[in-house]
Amino acid sequence: MRMTVEIEENDLDELTKVTGIKKNSPAVAFAVRDFVNRKRAKDFGKMLREGKFDYPATNDEIEAAGT
Repeated sequence: MRMTVEIEENDLDELTKVTGIKKNSPAVAFAVRDFVNRKRAKDFGKMLREGKFDYPATNDEIEAAGT
């Protein structure tokens, strides 16, 4: 999707330096994806800590299934 966004030049320069992505558009797309993924992971971790998931398997069973 194309859109127009105003971003301060110094912020965009910093973004390209931190991401290592030279072109502006791909750097911004990367930053958006990274932000969304981190937010989802944070929310998932919070739900785990709050006990929102009830897994009937033991830790040993889960580890065994991963191999």
